[in-house]
Amino acid sequence: MNNPHYTPRTFGDRFAYAFVRFLRFFADLFFAKRYGHRAIVLETVAAVPGMVGATLTHLRCLRRIEDDKGWIRTLMDEAENERMHLMTFIKIAQPNWFERGLVILVQGFFYNAYFLLYLIAPGVAHRVVGYFEEEAYTSYTHYLELIDSGAHANVAAPQIAKDYWKLPADATLRDVVLAVREDEAGHRDVNHGFANELHGGGAQQHAAG
Repeated sequence: MNNPHYTPRTFGDRFAYAFVRFLRFFADLFFAKRYGHRAIVLETVAAVPGMVGATLTHLRCLRRIEDDKGWIRTLMDEAENERMHLMTFIKIAQPNWFERGLVILVQGFFYNAYFLLYLIAPGVAHRVVGYFEEEAYTSYTHYLELIDSGAHANVAAPQIAKDYWKLPADATLRDVVLAVREDEAGHRDVNHGFANELHGGGAQQHAAG
């Protein structure tokens, strides 16, 4: 499966893409090829947008007395899915005290920044998540390459992953990363789609990149 890139078309798109690339720069700086530890920090961030979006959409629909068109459940499911990614990689990578502290700082910054962005420009907020998930897909692809090359041990999958993704008893880390990458691809497409809808683009497709 490839990772289609949504080509920025508006100022909001370009802002979203630049913001995500800014975050990617620091992730690469801190973690390099330590993808298990990278996943722990980034998944705590990835679980924020769904909950923020669901909460603000819920409140908006209450104020306007209108149907949410299924957005709230979709966004809450996304937040829960990303949380399960985190719980899985905690079992695999075992974060140290520095990474746990970094989680608190990064999540505190990102939650408040994303909350404000969603209040001001929800379409741009969803575009941020779409680009964030593109980067996540790329990171997990690199993780797979390290596993396949033997540079990273293909350890047994933790039980929490086997239960959540219904993996076989002999499942490995590679199976987990494949499942997580597939989840990220789904979140990528959903959030780019939400951004398109909010921008009046309807079912506008990704541009190949």
